[in-house]
Amino acid sequence: MSKALGLMSGGLDSSLAAMTLMRQGIEVTGISFVTPFFGASKAKFAAEKIGFPLIVKEISDIHLQMVKNPKYGYGRNMNPCIDCHSMMFRLAGEIMQEQGFDFLFSGEVLGQRPMSQNANALSTVSIYSGHADKVLRPLSAKLLAITPMEESGLVDRERLLDIQGRSRKRQQELAVEWGFPEYPSSGGGCLLTESGFADRLRDLLEHDEQASVNDVQLLKVGRQFRLSDKCKMVLGRNQADNDAIHLLATGDRLRLRNADFNGPSGLLCGESNEAIIQTAAAIVASYGKGKDEPEVRVILDRNGEEQTVLVAPLNREDSIKLLV
Repeated sequence: MSKALGLMSGGLDSSLAAMTLMRQGIEVTGISFVTPFFGASKAKFAAEKIGFPLIVKEISDIHLQMVKNPKYGYGRNMNPCIDCHSMMFRLAGEIMQEQGFDFLFSGEVLGQRPMSQNANALSTVSIYSGHADKVLRPLSAKLLAITPMEESGLVDRERLLDIQGRSRKRQQELAVEWGFPEYPSSGGGCLLTESGFADRLRDLLEHDEQASVNDVQLLKVGRQFRLSDKCKMVLGRNQADNDAIHLLATGDRLRLRNADFNGPSGLLCGESNEAIIQTAAAIVASYGKGKDEPEVRVILDRNGEEQTVLVAPLNREDSIKLLV
């Protein structure tokens, strides 16, 4: 029995790719990579429902370095899909060789995404991964060049598929036919494709080329205010955001909170001075319950050492101008 290792997002396409191979007796294992931009929850759901083992691998640091400078550029937002898919195949290929899998596969569909899943892009991904002769796309295989796996008999080409284009109708029909009707929705897979998050990431990388995974995690929290070229503030919207800010407040970053009123927590990131701190405190005051007071006390906390400043809450229109 041949053994295949597949890139699993947990969406419909990768799930059907796994099922296509399993239906011809191939032993399938999935691998799902975790970064600040996407996780493994859908892949875990699919693996449990369909019934195959799943490897979960965290690659945040190496993936962020690629996102900062992708060889093949970005898609519509900040999604470097060709570089990303190539990296995932390369990393999966290392596990393939270590653990004795015969080949790799994915749920990519020819023509589903005009820029990253056309014939040239799929070929580029395979070559750039370093495992070009080990990559199979079961859903569109009959429309692509025959692979060594098919030639050698590891995979029966006649039982692979010829899906192409952006419509999901055929995949949806197969999901019902093959007993997988409760598949996860296709949306929300990667934050890099979402325009609002992409704007925040673009702003971060333009102002801080050394931005870390921690900095990227903070982009998912609350409101973001650009206070200078070297400094911004993250401000919570709710208690969950405030808790996240507390957990992500690494190093000697300055935390801010209202002293006498309920309100959000703020976190300064980057280089600040007294003027910037005053502005940040005024913003924190303006989003708290004391926003209509003439002056509000704001606590500044750096590594547990606290001091208090008295500020007038910033006019809401002026604070909105600073939003990223």
